[in-house]
Amino acid sequence: MFKHQIENFELHALEDAQYIQTALARYEQCGVKKTWEIVQAHDSVAVMLYHKERDAFVLVKQFRPAVYLNNEHGVTIELCAGIVDKDLSLEEIAQEEIEEECGFAVPLEEIHRVTSFHTSVGFAGSKQVLYYAQVDESMKVSEGGGVDQENIEVVYLPANEAKTLIYDESIAKTPGLMFAFMWWFEQGDRF
Repeated sequence: MFKHQIENFELHALEDAQYIQTALARYEQCGVKKTWEIVQAHDSVAVMLYHKERDAFVLVKQFRPAVYLNNEHGVTIELCAGIVDKDLSLEEIAQEEIEEECGFAVPLEEIHRVTSFHTSVGFAGSKQVLYYAQVDESMKVSEGGGVDQENIEVVYLPANEAKTLIYDESIAKTPGLMFAFMWWFEQGDRF
């Protein structure tokens, strides 16, 4: 069961960061000197998973502290995803995230690249590569949930409810998830 009861939430200055670095960019644009506060973060992969037997998308639900600052719950619905921080191909990282977060073992040749885009362009600009894979119950190897106390809940969203989710402003979700749904409705079922 997903647990998201949050207590004693505080903000502190970041010291010895493991995944991001903050910086002040100084540059000149059209003869004008400018500065911009930026975050240097890892690139990432995300995977749109479609469960053929359930006619549903396999998504993840999790608590995001940064979202909590602007949302009373801080819980998001997202694609299966992970940062690029290992000496593996992007497809291998996607494959590993599918198994860790969602509990499905998907062969590499069944993970299809869709496109890439930049996220959080106002302050980070990290690149995310979007993949697509279909799963069924024969590929299920665990309940998922992540590793290292990630506390991820696997969610099955019926395909016929995806368009409603896109426009439901009461549910915190990523632009990548909304793009992936739009892509799937346009052409994703051809794989």
